[in-house]
Amino acid sequence: MNILQGFDAIIMKITRRRAREKAVVLLYQMDLLKKKPEEIVENDQLVGKKFDEFSLKLINGVTENLKEIDKIISSTVQNWSLDRIAVIDRNILRVAIYEMIYEDDIPLKVSVDEAIEIAKNLGQKPDTPKFINGVLGEFLNKISDDVK
Repeated sequence: MNILQGFDAIIMKITRRRAREKAVVLLYQMDLLKKKPEEIVENDQLVGKKFDEFSLKLINGVTENLKEIDKIISSTVQNWSLDRIAVIDRNILRVAIYEMIYEDDIPLKVSVDEAIEIAKNLGQKPDTPKFINGVLGEFLNKISDDVK
């Protein structure tokens, strides 16, 4: 389901980094509470929270492509199951990989750099940015090898 539909009243303008952070937090809530994104957006709207169009686009894109994104994460991390990755870290990776695959207007390096910065702000452990960088770096290498 496209959560962009029906939420015109909550659209606002924010920086892309803040939009990514909001998307990661909502996906984190969705992951933790096992709820649909529409339910969380509706609940957040009831308490006055607003979302911008880019956040909603990321949330929608990740949820629509979740199985493929999770397969990519699983095949990229070695000796780790998806469930073993901290919930917030998993969702930072999901947003970054979604951007890298589906958002052609965003340079790959920007997606990686933004994910690392978000990991510094939202990560649960001091080494979260390093972990995010390692996983996305490995994914970039796979993409580069596929292009060659």
